[in-house]
Amino acid sequence: MLICVPGVLSKDDVAEFRRIMDGCAWEDGRSTAGAQSALVKSNEQLPPDGEVSRKLGNRILSVLTANPRFISAAIPLQIFPPLFNRYAAADGHHFGIHVDNAVRGDRLTGLRIRTDLSVTLFLAEPDEYDGGELVVEDLYGSHEVKLPAGDLVLYPASSLHMVTPVTRGRRVASFFWLQSMVRDAHARSLIFDLDCAIQSLCERLGRDDPETVKLTGIYHNLIRHWAEV
Repeated sequence: MLICVPGVLSKDDVAEFRRIMDGCAWEDGRSTAGAQSALVKSNEQLPPDGEVSRKLGNRILSVLTANPRFISAAIPLQIFPPLFNRYAAADGHHFGIHVDNAVRGDRLTGLRIRTDLSVTLFLAEPDEYDGGELVVEDLYGSHEVKLPAGDLVLYPASSLHMVTPVTRGRRVASFFWLQSMVRDAHARSLIFDLDCAIQSLCERLGRDDPETVKLTGIYHNLIRHWAEV
């Protein structure tokens, strides 16, 4: 399941984030990579434990927890503090094919999560850079993702994925992981599809329509059946 969430950050928010980030010192992105990922990772990131990363990350979390599409798709239990990276054409940055670590731990908070979903929040417009597509592989092939600044994509952390070499400009993004209350990806996909259908019916028939109410009950009972909290 690969799901895009548009407009997580406004264009003004993105501009402010970029202005703050441009004034920061960046470090080698391999500092947060696993042993295998470090062999194919070439980018820069803001220091994960730095004040700027934490402040900007908290702003992202505050808007995500109020975003209905994100909540519906992820059903989050724990969200890892967002990190920030950039890929520069001048340095030949890229991130080869890899799979994310199954468990991530945060040194500052002691938080440990199982990484069910990976998240990329784009902070550069597509016309600012060439290359830099996020490529996610699944049973149905490879999917390239390159979204407008402020948009976000969710995809299984268990999938093989990569960032193609940036050949012009800079690709800037936030990236992080989350543990869902619904561990099974297929079950989570079914719940998301059901929720989307319910929301569509609500717009046409109203929330007090008997069939809408019945389906809403089924939705919550499925979460009750599958959720781990």
